[in-house]
Amino acid sequence: MDGTQDTVSRDNEEIQGETQGDVTPHGGAEQIDESERQQEPREASEGNLGGTSEVRNPIPTTPIMSQRLERGEASGVNKRTRNTPVWLNDYETGEGLSETEEDLAMFSTSEDPRSYDEARKESKWMAAMKSEMHSIKKNNTWELVEAPKGVKPIGVKWVFKTKLNEKGEVDKYKARLVVKGYAQRKGIDYNELYAPVARWDTVRSIVAVAAQRGWDIFQLDVKSAFLNGELKETVFVEQPPGFVQKGEENKVCKLKKALYGLKQAPRAWFKRIEGYFVREGFKKSHYDHTLFIKKQNKGVVIVSLYVDDLIYTGNKRELCESFKLSMMSEFEMSNLGRMKYFLGVEVEQTKEGIKMHQKKYAKEVLERFNMWEGNGVKNPIVPGMVVTKTGDKNKVDESFFKSLVGSLMYLTVTRPDLMYAVCFISRFMADPREEHMQVSKRILRYVKATHDFGLVYERNMGSRLQVYTDSDYARDFEDRKSTSGYVCILSGAAISWSSRKQDIVTLSSTEAEYVAATSCACHSVWLKGLLEEIGGEPLGAIVIQCDNNSAIKLSKNPVLHRRTKHIEVRFHYLRELVNEEKIQLVFCSTNDQVADVLTKPVKLEVFEKMRRLLGVCRIKN
Repeated sequence: MDGTQDTVSRDNEEIQGETQGDVTPHGGAEQIDESERQQEPREASEGNLGGTSEVRNPIPTTPIMSQRLERGEASGVNKRTRNTPVWLNDYETGEGLSETEEDLAMFSTSEDPRSYDEARKESKWMAAMKSEMHSIKKNNTWELVEAPKGVKPIGVKWVFKTKLNEKGEVDKYKARLVVKGYAQRKGIDYNELYAPVARWDTVRSIVAVAAQRGWDIFQLDVKSAFLNGELKETVFVEQPPGFVQKGEENKVCKLKKALYGLKQAPRAWFKRIEGYFVREGFKKSHYDHTLFIKKQNKGVVIVSLYVDDLIYTGNKRELCESFKLSMMSEFEMSNLGRMKYFLGVEVEQTKEGIKMHQKKYAKEVLERFNMWEGNGVKNPIVPGMVVTKTGDKNKVDESFFKSLVGSLMYLTVTRPDLMYAVCFISRFMADPREEHMQVSKRILRYVKATHDFGLVYERNMGSRLQVYTDSDYARDFEDRKSTSGYVCILSGAAISWSSRKQDIVTLSSTEAEYVAATSCACHSVWLKGLLEEIGGEPLGAIVIQCDNNSAIKLSKNPVLHRRTKHIEVRFHYLRELVNEEKIQLVFCSTNDQVADVLTKPVKLEVFEKMRRLLGVCRIKN
């Protein structure tokens, strides 16, 4: 998912800055209270993943390892810590269990079955499989034919999942027939694969405009969406387990439409629904191909599509209702009513505005990494410590660390205050050390203290778009690259932001700010076009606020001297935008520079101030 922000890649092009783990920084003592000052060095030495005095191992362990931890044998001092073999991750060995626990373990089962043989024993899963087969037959997905000579059909399997709602309650039991797509061959079973999905920047922009104008946002879900996609290639698959036709056991299924698991299924589905929108008079956005807009009699309907989940809003309720009925007549749909829970993000619509947060997801992340009972802290990262790629000599489990970073990255969908810290630790995913784990633990402790924070888009805040850009010169002490950051604010909260390390080594702070401003200007041009399509009103020149006067002058005047003549041509695109009056680069004080929190660790009072300006605040029940 391209998502909301410029996600940091895994090839070590991520954010770099000065940060620390759970140890007291040099010169940053005023940001941590005395209880934290006493506790954090002990946690760093013990490797405690929680905030309590118990010793917890940050790596998944077997019961034997847990017993050794309690005796202090796996602390890294007395004995070497042995990781669980990969092939044992999905099993319970039974070692270290009491007789009672062993008896209970024999009768315990996972929540979701892993095969048809397991699922057929429960009526709820049989009902789910029959519902899936009904959808397949209704869509005329395949026909039974004799297997062609020399053609081996692709296998299929059942996948089972218990769906939960935003409250963590069981919503439904879902069974999905999935093709083993890894057996497909390019040029034979498939050709093109790409299918676009909605950007989180687009979703937040729609939410901000709807909050500003008092529009309601609704949500629909397409049932078995991929079954609607028309296939151009000839694909043969096996008959599904448990539903083989009697008397035709030797026949195979020739697909007419796509099935889940096929490599081309997402593309086929998008082509199908895109054709529907065009027939219904919708116009596809030039700035996001999953955004469709229909204007009729001074009314407007705006639709954003993310695979089989879509949200829609507009200024006239009758147009929205007409669109819903049209969709339900064309596809088998689930009417979810007003937007409440979209892709793991909780949404609350009130008369005062719209709130977006991830309380449920944040709690799940903390529980997954044993940090829900930990002590919270007031900021995710503290200035004063230098963390390098090599770190210390103690390596940590690479898969565990990547899972932690990935979980935190999705949390930044509604938490721009976490963006710098999460992007910073993602730089160490290739070779994580204990020092890097300590930095990650502090971020989790900050999430614990602020798990109920989110974005609040207020009504009647005006349509003015506020854009801030900033950089931190040569923050990386290893390759000396600078950090760029920008944030775009509408309706009182951020709708788009970025924090990333620059691709080049700049020779001055002016050059670093100039490069950062160019990146911000490129994004602002795109965002301006998107907002003008959604809102239907021209925004004029975008005002970008920068706290470096030299960079502002360089954008207005073609000055060539020893400090600027080496700047690459592509960065002078900013100068062209300024000359064409599409962008206005204006000066703002460093004390009011909101993007500062996206480029480096800042003092606690500054961090809390910038967090408020980003529109991130506590969401009350």
